[in-house]
Amino acid sequence: MNNISKNFKILFSMLLAFSIFSFGWLSHSAYTPGNRIKKLSILDKIKKSKILNVVLLNAPSTYYIGSDGVRGFEYDLLNAYAEHLGVELSITKANTIKDAIELSKLEHIHITSASLTKTIQRQKTFNFGPSYFEVQEQVICNRGMLGSGKFPRDIEDLAGLSITVGEGTSYSERITALQKDGYDINATLDSDLSTEELLEQVASHEIDCTVADSNIYALNQRYFPKIALAFVISEREQLAWVLAKGSTELEADMYSWFNSYNQSGKLARLKDHYYSYVLFFNYYNTKMFYKRVKSRLPKYKKYFVKYSKKYNIPWTLLAAQSYQESHWNPRAKSFTGVRGLMMLTRRTAKILGVKNRLNPDQSIKGGTRHLKFMIDKVPKEVVGDDRLKFALASYNIGFGHIKDAQRLTKKMGLNQNVWSDLKKALPLLSQKSYYKTLKHGYARGSEPVKYVDSIYDFRNILQNINDTTKKN
Repeated sequence: MNNISKNFKILFSMLLAFSIFSFGWLSHSAYTPGNRIKKLSILDKIKKSKILNVVLLNAPSTYYIGSDGVRGFEYDLLNAYAEHLGVELSITKANTIKDAIELSKLEHIHITSASLTKTIQRQKTFNFGPSYFEVQEQVICNRGMLGSGKFPRDIEDLAGLSITVGEGTSYSERITALQKDGYDINATLDSDLSTEELLEQVASHEIDCTVADSNIYALNQRYFPKIALAFVISEREQLAWVLAKGSTELEADMYSWFNSYNQSGKLARLKDHYYSYVLFFNYYNTKMFYKRVKSRLPKYKKYFVKYSKKYNIPWTLLAAQSYQESHWNPRAKSFTGVRGLMMLTRRTAKILGVKNRLNPDQSIKGGTRHLKFMIDKVPKEVVGDDRLKFALASYNIGFGHIKDAQRLTKKMGLNQNVWSDLKKALPLLSQKSYYKTLKHGYARGSEPVKYVDSIYDFRNILQNINDTTKKN
């Protein structure tokens, strides 16, 4: 019995020792560098939470809520990246660049998008992602100074002028550097006003000049026709998002996505959507448009709104199209015989049941019905805002020529269902080497391109006026 007890004790001791050894070995192997539990990266956390936390500057060039919902070049670009990740955007709004930079330091923020340039100074502090836009800083002054001899043409001419730029912006860095170089510049740094608000102060001549990036000036010159470009004050610079510190995997993924997004042509289409129409800015035409918004539009707005609701087309688009057609002159007449606010031909008016083309109600109803008919004819593969642009171009030049342009676009290796690609083919319809092979032959293909861009220019101004009125 004693032997059995002794043997049991020995066996128990051996098992206990083996268990302790095994536990120690397993514990050690679990925590060796090769087998440690990997810490979640910022990208992993974003995917796990299904939320991408971003700071967005509330401005026309980045992000704003208009009458037709959330808009903005940088918002759309960020939203595309969020879709790539399979997550939702959670937006923290910033009112100035200084605000955006401060908010970027918050622990939960992943990306800050505020038209920020990759300046040498900023790159010492911030982690930038891929560049998505190229700009130049421009001195913008009141147009009324042109006739006074005070309108500046170079840096030396800034002496004696009242200049204000946003504090914490790349513009303030530029002005400070010029002052250190000995230039006599009387500049105020403002921490409360956005670049757009400073441009408005230039327009009202509360200040003489400010500094703005070229894309911001391009978007705002139609809202503030009394501002004018004086001169360029910088080399070409890159805009980029600021990423949270330690976001190595997020940065790598973003560069990979951006490269694919750019190569697919989607970036070019996005730029075309927001910036193509600004190339057609004409000071006199824009000034006249603002005057007619006050003097003529109120007489006909109720009809645009009425048929907008009936045919589900934005009233601002209908009003902009009517202005492009007739300048809101109900008795307008072209040399080809088209007449009225929507410039209908006799044949089209008869098909639409319009008995009097000079009657504003009938003309707008007929024109809207005709545009709706064109929208319905556009192939289902054409989606979003491009559908409206295809329809407007058809209204201008005829659907047959649009179909020809689509075939030509496809032959060029471009996407025939995207407006930014179609508009590259349309001008070729006037060249014999191209139109002789097409079903509908010759057409002034450049006209619908200008037509659509002009309408979107006028529509954009109307939306801005409408949104501003609602806020006030």
